[in-house]
Amino acid sequence: MRKIRVLVVDDSRMFREVLTDGINSDPSLEVVAAAADVYEARDAIIKYRPDVMTLDVEMPGMSGIEFVRRLLPQYTIPVVMVSSLNEAVFDAMAAGAVDFVNKPQLQSPESLELFVKNELNAKIKIASIANVPVKPRKTVRSGGGQVNASDSRIIAIGASTGGTEATLSVISSFTKDYPGTVVVQHMPAGFTKMYAERLDRECEVTVREAKDGDTVERGTVLIAPGELQMRVVKTADGYAVTCQEGPKVSGHCPSVDVMFESVSRAAGHNAIGVILTGMGADGAEGLLKMRKAGAFTIGENERSCVVYGMPKVAKDKGGVEDELSLDDIPQKIHEILKYSEIRH
Repeated sequence: MRKIRVLVVDDSRMFREVLTDGINSDPSLEVVAAAADVYEARDAIIKYRPDVMTLDVEMPGMSGIEFVRRLLPQYTIPVVMVSSLNEAVFDAMAAGAVDFVNKPQLQSPESLELFVKNELNAKIKIASIANVPVKPRKTVRSGGGQVNASDSRIIAIGASTGGTEATLSVISSFTKDYPGTVVVQHMPAGFTKMYAERLDRECEVTVREAKDGDTVERGTVLIAPGELQMRVVKTADGYAVTCQEGPKVSGHCPSVDVMFESVSRAAGHNAIGVILTGMGADGAEGLLKMRKAGAFTIGENERSCVVYGMPKVAKDKGGVEDELSLDDIPQKIHEILKYSEIRH
């Protein structure tokens, strides 16, 4: 079986060596070159044609983000960003990077080796099969007019690889009269808060990282905190969320399955469930439970997914009622809210 060919780009010699050794320790991966800056990286891409590139966000001469912006129109290579806790990583996602990993703070050789073997190598494998987004994200505005957004309605969205931009593409169409929305995006702790703040600046609705006990309010989007399981519960006036420590479910914390299942119990036919791009099966069982409870359910189609994993499994299990392109999902949500009667 052919190995996945990897280009490592980082200005730290020590870090390049650790990454190279850790990646090469996986029998399915092979580092074909390592570069100290983006100019060496450009030459290595031309010479070796790697399948995936790992790239530091902060690089001398030209930042990793600017390199991604200039690179992808010419070479559609999947890029995994390696970043400390830095909001700039979302600029890289917007530019077309497939995913990112959080560089460990304690960079001992042992911690770095575990980081590569347990996190980075998995992201590289996912990136190798990704549909690289080479075009800028298109903001799709939903059709005009008031929607039926009673406090009994709720929208739940789950996503993973490629989901930072896909989720933004959907909720950037939401207006202040939209029902309260809950989102699980697989992401490390710390990054979820920065992600919520970024979305809040770009969207008409209010977006924030959820806290335990937050109410799910109209015109507001709550992002599940990294490393906490978020559930929706019914209240006298509508809905609220709990955010608590817990084991991984379907391989993740926060888990889309956990959130979707809680929505199926709390909201039933008053909910809309949306599953977007991502690797694996998280969300498939939960979306099926939502559909069985009477919710409207939507899955992103293969053509627009960065990774057609989670939506495919959800569709195969019968949880997806409508499968649509990412560009068509906002309008579908609007039509459900405007024209569809709440199911009973």
